[in-house]
Amino acid sequence: MYDVIVVGAGPGGSSTAGFLAKKGFKVLLLDRAKFPRDKTCGDGISGRSVQVLSELGALEHFKDVEHQDMYGVTFSSPEGVVVPISATKSKNSPPPGFVCRRFVFDNVLFEHAKRLGAEAIEEFLVTDLIMENGYVVGVKGRHEGKEKEFRAKVVVGADGAGGITARKLGAYNDDESHQAAAVRAYYEGVEGMEDKIELHFVKESLPGYFWIFPLPNKRANVGIGMLVSEMKKKKINLVKTMEKIIQENPMFKERFKNAKRISPVKSWILPLGSKRVKNYGNGYVLVGDASSLIDPFSGEGIGNALTSGKIASEVIAKALEEGDVSEARLAEYHKRLFDLIGDELNTNYNMQRLGRFEFLLNLVIRKAQRSREIQEEISRALLNPQEHKKFVKLDFYLKVLLA
Repeated sequence: MYDVIVVGAGPGGSSTAGFLAKKGFKVLLLDRAKFPRDKTCGDGISGRSVQVLSELGALEHFKDVEHQDMYGVTFSSPEGVVVPISATKSKNSPPPGFVCRRFVFDNVLFEHAKRLGAEAIEEFLVTDLIMENGYVVGVKGRHEGKEKEFRAKVVVGADGAGGITARKLGAYNDDESHQAAAVRAYYEGVEGMEDKIELHFVKESLPGYFWIFPLPNKRANVGIGMLVSEMKKKKINLVKTMEKIIQENPMFKERFKNAKRISPVKSWILPLGSKRVKNYGNGYVLVGDASSLIDPFSGEGIGNALTSGKIASEVIAKALEEGDVSEARLAEYHKRLFDLIGDELNTNYNMQRLGRFEFLLNLVIRKAQRSREIQEEISRALLNPQEHKKFVKLDFYLKVLLA
């Protein structure tokens, strides 16, 4: 019997388990994989992620593992205008973000949760939830060829968009207008990279973008993402589109001339936070991708996953102390989470919709190239996601027109 069982040891699950174990609760962390394991992703770690990692005490552990500090972002428009935007470097504070392969990142976080006191079982396949009197009270699964079950006062679903918890609890986001599809591969020998992530709004990827995220030793995470509904409507093959961009687009063909792909191309589906799912109930909460929290504009999910884990741990801790893990009590998790990120998700959904308009992307990026003031506006918004709302306000575009 545990206080909390967490199903899934990605960023959402490991952060939830770590924060709760740190508070002294008896936590069981389950994952179907053996760590370290890969996870298909863009590998970008945002400023929001850095903040939560610092609060969890995990940030220091990334100093000694493979990663690339990031101090800004480079945008390009459909017409080929390129704008590098730098963030301020400070010796007294960590970088605003970094790029770290999920093979490395998730393992650091998983090991940190165990150091904080969470008990973990790897290669455990959860096959069902245990329900009693309308409450989730545990899980059933297989480990080393044997059927096992564990019970807890609260179960946390952190096993992703297609995981068993979201599906069993009716929270699976299957709306293709609120899903993105993406493919990525690792390359070495990519030229022209700096300490900035690159987001390129090329015509072939709208609404979406082509990315290059730098890693050490001239390696990079390279990929493309697009709304599933648009991809199907336009009958786009993302793998072929990415290869065409690399081989034929004038901005990239020289940069990739001597580059070599060093991994298979992998694909995945991202459940966007523009569609809210019910992520709590009697005896359970859902965090991370299981809660459909991917940013609708950037496609970034790690920051919101870590944030959901932190808030879930705080609400669960109070609920356990009060002896009340009912739906009514755990509803505080949903409220607090969306009080924090709800407006941002709505704004970024509107930004995603504006991103369909090629002329608007061309306008903003062309003006940003000429105006330091516009660059600083964009930089502040990137470092503080809650400032994204300026991008859907008329006065921002009036400022752009007059720049």
